[in-house]
Amino acid sequence: MLAAGWSTRINYRMVDTYAAVLARADAIGFEALTDLDHDQARDLVAPLGLTEARLTYLYSLADTLARWDKDGTDPAAWDAGTFITAFAREVRGASYKVAQCAALYARGYHCGIIPVDSGMVTKLAAALGFTLPSGPPAHEHLRTLLEHAAARHTDALRTLATSQKITIPAEAAPTWWTHLVLIYFKRLYLNRPSAHLCPRRPTCPALTDCTHTRT
Repeated sequence: MLAAGWSTRINYRMVDTYAAVLARADAIGFEALTDLDHDQARDLVAPLGLTEARLTYLYSLADTLARWDKDGTDPAAWDAGTFITAFAREVRGASYKVAQCAALYARGYHCGIIPVDSGMVTKLAAALGFTLPSGPPAHEHLRTLLEHAAARHTDALRTLATSQKITIPAEAAPTWWTHLVLIYFKRLYLNRPSAHLCPRRPTCPALTDCTHTRT
């Protein structure tokens, strides 16, 4: 769950740096991380930038988990929506997207959760014909829509994944693979299309002889 909060604002150029910081944190251990003095903790996360925000997330996560444990709260018993809402509300620095990722990492990649980032809300939803509420709840609304779609079309998605030599556990819905496909579809076709391609792709109504092509 810590990895989810520390992954914000990490671009492709920073992936190796992010992985190295997580490896160091994993070697230290979660409980020991919260016992580091502030300078040590700052040195650990400084390569990721947004140092104070990342430390705030770490300490708030630790406090929330300790409080849940003290109260006898078992978040593993909650459904995904309850967990995500509580996490986003109680952990400082956790948006709905971070809370969704935290739930996914805590429960495993094939637990059925499809995290939704801002680009999926602003670009992918429109391409798929979904109308979303405004503000942060849009992330949760789109998550449930995508998860229901994955459950409804499990057989077709499994067939497509198998054709690409992707192995999905027999007992799991293909949500993790579907999430990856949607993320890369957004990045390849909805984010900053190439100058020689239609800026309205893939939703341009003209299948041939498109007049929107950039010059």
